[in-house]
Amino acid sequence: MDTVIMFDFDHTLIDCNSDPWVVNQLGATQLMDSLIKVLPWTSLMDRMMSELHQQGKTVSDIEQSLKTVPICLEMIRAIKSAHSLGCDLRIVSDANSFYIKTILKNYDLLQYFSEIHTNPASVDNDGRLRIFPYHSYTVASHGCELCPPNMCKGAIVDGIQRCFPPESNKRFIYLGDGRGDFCPSLKLGSEDHVLARQEYPLWKLLGQNPDLVKAQVHSWSNAKDVEDCLCKLLMP
Repeated sequence: MDTVIMFDFDHTLIDCNSDPWVVNQLGATQLMDSLIKVLPWTSLMDRMMSELHQQGKTVSDIEQSLKTVPICLEMIRAIKSAHSLGCDLRIVSDANSFYIKTILKNYDLLQYFSEIHTNPASVDNDGRLRIFPYHSYTVASHGCELCPPNMCKGAIVDGIQRCFPPESNKRFIYLGDGRGDFCPSLKLGSEDHVLARQEYPLWKLLGQNPDLVKAQVHSWSNAKDVEDCLCKLLMP
């Protein structure tokens, strides 16, 4: 059976949260902590990039901090193995395109992913990194009460699924950890699989709402667990 594997990024594909990682590395943690309760997360990260720019930090400084983000060897092996078996790998993440692409390029992993669905980011004419919401705040909301205002991962997964006709017989595997990964997990069917990081919000929500979940749920604690689980699911 052909398989599409969708990876969350922070605390899933990588073993940290890339947003505070950069802020901490560049010395702006205290400012972020003072703003975290008054701004939506994506707006907060855009504001932090502005503040860092005003402090003289460059895009190159941001890139260098991203190159220190850890990815476990077992996760790298799992990605390469799944790709070699013909799986279609995609990322569905509430991080941003600049961070994700920089990190994946650093580990020579970008070519293994056919699509990256995330908050768009770009460098403006002043050399400042800008981060924008995936779903614009200024137009009609995505309407999902489960997801943050900037991104409904369920809508993204639904769009991916609709790209394939029913007769294609695709199987979907979703890996995640956070509250935002709950909605996309509910879009999967009985032949699909969710890999939820143990003791993290997604794992807890799936356990609290078993009647809403059609997919088969597997828990994991570390990258070795992910490697082992994908090996079992993908091997004939």
